[in-house]
Amino acid sequence: MTKHTDHFYRYLREWFTVFLPHQRAASPHTIIAFRDAWNLLLRYVADTRQIPLEQMTFEVFDRELVAEFLDHMTATRGWSATTRNQRLACIRSFFRYAASAEPTLAMHLAAITAIPQKKDPANTTIRYLTTGAITTLLATPDPLTKTGLRDQFFMILMYDLAARDAEMLTLTVGAIDTRRRTAELIGKGAKPRRLPITAETAEHYRRYTGALHPGSDPGEPLFYTTHRHRKTPMSDDNVARFLRQYATAAHQINAEVPERIHPHMLRHSRAMHLYQAGMPLEMLTEWLGHADPETTLIYAHADTEMKRKALAKITIDIGTDATPIPIWRDRQDIIQRLCGLAS
Repeated sequence: MTKHTDHFYRYLREWFTVFLPHQRAASPHTIIAFRDAWNLLLRYVADTRQIPLEQMTFEVFDRELVAEFLDHMTATRGWSATTRNQRLACIRSFFRYAASAEPTLAMHLAAITAIPQKKDPANTTIRYLTTGAITTLLATPDPLTKTGLRDQFFMILMYDLAARDAEMLTLTVGAIDTRRRTAELIGKGAKPRRLPITAETAEHYRRYTGALHPGSDPGEPLFYTTHRHRKTPMSDDNVARFLRQYATAAHQINAEVPERIHPHMLRHSRAMHLYQAGMPLEMLTEWLGHADPETTLIYAHADTEMKRKALAKITIDIGTDATPIPIWRDRQDIIQRLCGLAS
């Protein structure tokens, strides 16, 4: 075994025996899954590159080889997009560990990191709230207090716009135009988009700014906390905290409200409600600021899955299978006409 090979295997051994079980506290199941993934990768390299195991080095595992390995396993073993992405994450984890231990190996990590994950448009795992749950949640804060007024308006505006958490926290006082009833959001890649707001949301804005932004400069952060008598943009940790607080309280009133929610669930909820109300996917893509229209398909797939589950539930409730009873059952005359036997 050469020095460079020993270099590679030493870090691989440390990753399995020290980092994963002790520093990351990975479960035995996860470690076994990672071990199996690396066994497949090493065997693939030996078979396709004709490189003996004892001669493998960091240089061998370039972007092209790892991408080929993932594609090969997807084709021959039927890996789903989720499985493929998990295996890629496993490989990245090792290279990240090696690069942190020895910075000269960062170039190899960069090559592996450049391999994109595979999108799975069929993935319908999306959590969102019903319209009834949204109504309960938005009514939970006490608008007679400044904090309650702020938190309630934040949730109302976030839901109305289907905005990202980061987009909400960069809003300024002047970003809302109550006359035109629009809001200016700055999305990913500093890409702006203008969205409509409802008349009710515009009225909430007037009430909120009247209480918390009297005479404010249009450039001030719309949602803020005060530090040393200065207004600074509110943090995402603060948003997550008060959402958990109100969700817990709302759940006691309406069981449809999850006990724990995260900010993105308001965005998902509004997007699903817009889609279910008939908004075309092309328009929803623009509304949400998605760079790739494929990303928006998750709402169509999730809605289809919801309908499928509802149909299955109805089927179980009425005590029949999913096949409708044919109208010709026990009707010989209808069967004869269908078959052209009747005179």
